[in-house]
Amino acid sequence: MKILTVLTYYRPHTSGLTIYAERLARAFVRRGHQVTVMTTQFDPSLPREENMDGVKIIRVPVMFRLSKGVIAPTFGWAATKLVADHDVVQLHLPQFDAPGVALRSRLFGKPAVLTYHCDLLLPSGLFNRFVNLVVQWQNNMAALLSNQIVTYTQDYADHSSYLSRYRSKLQTILPPVELPTADKDAIQSFAETHHRADRKPVIGMAARFAAEKGVEVLLDALPVILKKYPNAQVLFAGQYQNVMGEQAYFDRLMPRIREYENAGHWTFLGNLNPTQMSAFYPNLDVLVVPSLNSTEAFGLVQIEAMMNGVPCVPSALPGVRMPVQMHGTGCVSKIGDADSLAESILEVLDEPDKFRGDVESLKKTYDPDTVVAEYEKLFERLMKK
Repeated sequence: MKILTVLTYYRPHTSGLTIYAERLARAFVRRGHQVTVMTTQFDPSLPREENMDGVKIIRVPVMFRLSKGVIAPTFGWAATKLVADHDVVQLHLPQFDAPGVALRSRLFGKPAVLTYHCDLLLPSGLFNRFVNLVVQWQNNMAALLSNQIVTYTQDYADHSSYLSRYRSKLQTILPPVELPTADKDAIQSFAETHHRADRKPVIGMAARFAAEKGVEVLLDALPVILKKYPNAQVLFAGQYQNVMGEQAYFDRLMPRIREYENAGHWTFLGNLNPTQMSAFYPNLDVLVVPSLNSTEAFGLVQIEAMMNGVPCVPSALPGVRMPVQMHGTGCVSKIGDADSLAESILEVLDEPDKFRGDVESLKKTYDPDTVVAEYEKLFERLMKK
C-alpha cells in the first residue's frame, strides 16, 4: 500500500502530533508499506527531500509564518502529484492545507482519512481570533471532503464541537506509543546528572512550555506539596525557551520558577530524545498533565509514563482524563485547580502501588503495530468502496 501522510510540521519539530505521525509512519514501513510524508520546510536549513527510517519526506518551502502556522504557496502544486501517486491519503489536523489535499483525494478517487489530534485555540486578540476562524473553516471543509475521521477517544469526540458534527464519519483508534528500553545504568546515570538523591519525591512534567499546558497550576500546587514533602522536586522535560508564541507566558512565570530552581525544587531538562525519555520516566514518582483546554486531547506522555510503572495526575479535560480512568493508573484533578492538583498528587505519592497498572497490557495496547493494524483495516475498507 502506498500511503501519503500530510501534516504541517514533521521531524525534527517536536510535538505530540509529530511524534504520533512519526511512530505511525515508521510502523507502516515496518509492515511493508511505502510511506511518503508531505510537510513544510518550516526551517530553511532542512533538506527539501530526505529519507528517515525508510520514510520518504518531502518538505514544501514556506513563504511566511502566520501565528503558529506557515503559508506555503506551492503546497497544493506538490500535493496534486503526490495524491495521484498514492493509494490512500492520511491528513493530520489541525492543518491549514487539509481541505485542498482532501479535495484532490476526491478528484483522484483516493480515500482520505483525517486524524484529528486536538482543537486549535490561540491566545486572545483580534488577529488570533481571525486565525482561529480560518482554521476552523479549513478543518470543516476537510471533514466534509474526507471519507473518515479518526480520533483518540470517544470522550474527546463527545465534547468536541468540531467532531460532534461528523459523528457518522468517526472512528476511535488509540494512539501509538513506544520508547526504547533503558537499562539500569542509564537510569542511574540520568538520576545522577539531573537530580540530587536527597530530592524526593520527583514530580515529572513533559511538555512544551506553553500556556495551554497549565505550568502555573503546578507552580500554585507546589507550596501545598512541599508542606508534606519538603524535599520534592519537579523535573520539566521539553522545550522551555523560545517556544513559538509563548515568550510572554515564559517571562511571566520565570521569576517564580527561578525561586524554586534556586531552592532545588525545579529543574529544566530541555528537549530529550527517546533514549533520554526512557531514562527520565523511571526516575519519577508521578507525572502530571495539568492541561487547561482542548488543545490537549489525550496526553501521550501519560502512556509513556505508565509503561514505566509511573502513575499520572492529569486534569479532567475530555480525552486527557481517559488514560488513568481506562487503566487505573492515577488520579484526575480539576481543570485549572491547584488545590485539586496538589491533593491528587499527594494521594498518588502516599499510595503509589495502588496506581501502577498492568504494564505489559499497556505496551501491547499502544504498540504502534497494534495501532497500525487498525489503520490498515480502515484503509482497506475504504479502498474497496
